[in-house]
Amino acid sequence: MQGIYLSLGSNIGDRALNIARAIEVLPAHGVRVVRQSALYETEPVEVRAQDWFLNCVVEVETDSTPRELMHVLLEIERSMGRLRVTPKGPRMIDMDILLFGTMIVREVGLEIPHPRIAQRRFVLVPFTEITPGALHPVLKKTIAELLAETPDLSEVRLFA
Repeated sequence: MQGIYLSLGSNIGDRALNIARAIEVLPAHGVRVVRQSALYETEPVEVRAQDWFLNCVVEVETDSTPRELMHVLLEIERSMGRLRVTPKGPRMIDMDILLFGTMIVREVGLEIPHPRIAQRRFVLVPFTEITPGALHPVLKKTIAELLAETPDLSEVRLFA
């Protein structure tokens, strides 16, 4: 089975610490981190009048179902103080499921693969770092191919 991949991002407070804390609590919820990309500083893409984000992608293993994993991610976000005030706006932590093996899930509140992977350099660059050959089960292209073809020209730079 292909891996399970999550995207993490933050643009409020100590962004690197927020991401580190979110990753640190995953094992307590039955989610083991296998690999993690570097952190990337990324410009906001939809609501541009906000601070730049830090983003990374992690590969995880879990016995949870996709819905259970999403519940875990939302709980971690809540416990860290995430408030959903402005859609696509500033956030302490944002955690999304990108791929869950080769599964395709279309449910209320849960779409896997994440519906906007191919339009998000802030996801594709760190994802390509750790698993360029992961196959998008709907588009039938690798993550590296999606990065090469994305129309997104937003800036994504390695965080020092």
